[in-house]
Amino acid sequence: MSERYEYVPHRLLRRHVRDIASGAEGELMAVINENVSDSVAHEHWIRLAYVRGVSGREFTTAVANIEPASDQPQTGRGRRDEKSA
Repeated sequence: MSERYEYVPHRLLRRHVRDIASGAEGELMAVINENVSDSVAHEHWIRLAYVRGVSGREFTTAVANIEPASDQPQTGRGRRDEKSA
């Protein structure tokens, strides 16, 4: 099996971002292609964003869920509101 992960450049690295899935904000620390397969025969790679929140703890989310955060918190955005609409 090849390496389990590789770093990927991203235009928002070290910038303040928002995870649209949860609404959480923080600094984008890394974007990584990660092999999450448990099989040598069938590798499965996903691209994850590592975000450090205001508490200092990092969380991951899909790269597609990352957007630049504005200076003002925005309410009423995200998937939860889209489902109820």
